Amino acid sequence: MRGFSKAIIAGNLTRDPELRTTPNGSNVCSFTVAVNRTFRDASGEQKESVSFIDCSAWGKLSEVIGQYAKKGSGVLVSGRLDQRSWEDKTTGNKRSRVEIVVEDFNFTGGARAGEGGSSSYDNGSQEPAPSDIPDDIPEEEIDLSDVPF
Repeated sequence: MRGFSKAIIAGNLTRDPELRTTPNGSNVCSFTVAVNRTFRDASGEQKESVSFIDCSAWGKLSEVIGQYAKKGSGVLVSGRLDQRSWEDKTTGNKRSRVEIVVEDFNFTGGARAGEGGSSSYDNGSQEPAPSDIPDDIPEEEIDLSDVPF
């Protein structure tokens, strides 16, 4: 059976993206996204946890992220999970990490200095821009029994 790997996260960049070029001339951009989660523990107390997710983007996508994203930027990232393994040069121990190899992303968040509302990298999708969606669509309550799954 063939596998399937897809991850979608939304959060804020923990540092400025690092854009570099590999020896064969490919551009790669590495960055980390902080994803916050709020939940209630067994006693009902509200808690918050943060996960730090490593991401890498390649090619034109890496250039766009490297040019426009900054520490604190809100971003919505989707891509495939990839596990890398290596031997630590100093200790000789085996190391590994799982990261998201970015396929699509959107900049999100409010207007800060130099940022607009939200924007995205056009990967050739035919979805309408938010400004193309009519305002007069009536809001209807969703009946969960109508959902087929």
